[in-house]
Amino acid sequence: MTGRIASASVRTVLGAKQSTKAALILTQSAKEQLKKILFEKPDCIGLKIGVKQRGCNGYSYIIDYAKEKHKLDEEVVQDGIRVFIDRRAQLTLLGTEMDYVQSKLSSEFVFYNPNIKGTCGCGESFNI
Repeated sequence: MTGRIASASVRTVLGAKQSTKAALILTQSAKEQLKKILFEKPDCIGLKIGVKQRGCNGYSYIIDYAKEKHKLDEEVVQDGIRVFIDRRAQLTLLGTEMDYVQSKLSSEFVFYNPNIKGTCGCGESFNI
């Protein structure tokens, strides 16, 4: 990984989203933002998503540039966008939808993860 590029929030899935066995699903908004991000870094082949133990509730998402695919990474390709899931995050992300949300005050990637049992108040950490 070559450097963190974004912050991400997590949202629990409450009935509206259906669980799937796909490793990761990118919304149209997420794909458009990822294309912009990757266009600015032509030396990178995609993005890498991982989880790190931290925060008040256990885990937080990490999004970095990827210059290579590691042997045990799960690769997701949608509309030519390559996203690599770190091996330690694969089970925690299974069936997750990644979205990009903008408001007047902020913009961020949001993960709708059906595996989450709880989140912290600020929405940046979760437990499984």
